[in-house]
Amino acid sequence: MSMLLISGGSGSGKSEYAEARAVRLHAEHGGALVYAATMLVRDEESRRRVERHRHMREGKGFVTKEIPFHIGELSVDPGDTVLIECLSNLLANEMYEKGGSGDICCETIVNGIRRLSSQGVHLVIVTNEVFSDGLLYDDSTMRYIRRLGAVNAALAAMADEVLEVAAGIPLVRKGERTACF
Repeated sequence: MSMLLISGGSGSGKSEYAEARAVRLHAEHGGALVYAATMLVRDEESRRRVERHRHMREGKGFVTKEIPFHIGELSVDPGDTVLIECLSNLLANEMYEKGGSGDICCETIVNGIRRLSSQGVHLVIVTNEVFSDGLLYDDSTMRYIRRLGAVNAALAAMADEVLEVAAGIPLVRKGERTACF
């Protein structure tokens, strides 16, 4: 089984690339094609983002499972391909929302991904690159950024492939380049 971590900034094309890779893995290996949706819809902007992502994956065969907390509790079968969209939402939910894991959010997410990986699934994980703007934020935001960096680093160490998508172009950071488009 395999694990692919895809990072990129807002609007970079990372979601489109991740979906294409997940669809290809599913075509090659069978099983279910699962979209693990982590966003909690709180406002009109998040509602628009959810709708845009639903439209992007329309007709591709994804079964959507809403899982805004405790990713390790996702019910999947060996051989399934699971696209997790995205870690930054999952971390915010775990850190700040009632029902989240609070201060043990990093461990909850990493252990949950490890659990999914051990079930013999193909994982495609989307995360955000929020570290390069060079700005200092309030303490809560900086804690979130540091924690996202820690989760990304832990998952990158576990992953078979790590890519950063910039302007729609996948840049290999770990593993071999696999053509997708």
